Amino acid sequence: MFTGLIQAVGQVSAITHQESSARLEITSPEIASQIAQGDSVSVNGACLTVVTFDSSKFSVDVMVQTLKLTSTGSLEVGSAVNLELATRTSDRLGGHIVQGHVDGVAKVVSISADSQWTRMDLSLPKDLMKYVVAQGSICLEGVPLTVGELNDAANQISVWLIPETLAKTNLSKKSLGDQVNVEVDVLAKYVERLIARGQEEI
Repeated sequence: MFTGLIQAVGQVSAITHQESSARLEITSPEIASQIAQGDSVSVNGACLTVVTFDSSKFSVDVMVQTLKLTSTGSLEVGSAVNLELATRTSDRLGGHIVQGHVDGVAKVVSISADSQWTRMDLSLPKDLMKYVVAQGSICLEGVPLTVGELNDAANQISVWLIPETLAKTNLSKKSLGDQVNVEVDVLAKYVERLIARGQEEI
């Protein structure tokens, strides 16, 4: 489990494509110095497993399904990635509950900014909109955010990014048309399933 509080922004330093997977090498001395083989690490919100590491970088294997269903498949050498280690039970839960299970990919459709904040509008897959509410939680690229506005007709949401978030994550590097990993609030999915199964048993 993760909190979504990004600990470092790393850089993809190598990509090796295999028959049904890809191996990403990510440079981040801050994260690499704290991990061990087999550890879970959130890479742009996707929970991946460390397979090799040294003092400055680590590698993770990404299965073909993850490459297809997340923005991971669009990463290139040099791409900036948000990184977070798994939460310890003794840590403060300063963000939201984040599983690292990406539900889909959104697209950035608008960015506007002033001196205090940046507004980002994103187009979500239609089937994910039912899990999103205004002032509710959503995780973008591993970053927990509050939904500001909804546009159900266009399947779009708006979030506001403060300077601290832009400075500490890769969201400052996003531009129009970029893909963004989305994880919706898991509680909404549990409620949906409980209601659906309850109706089946009536």
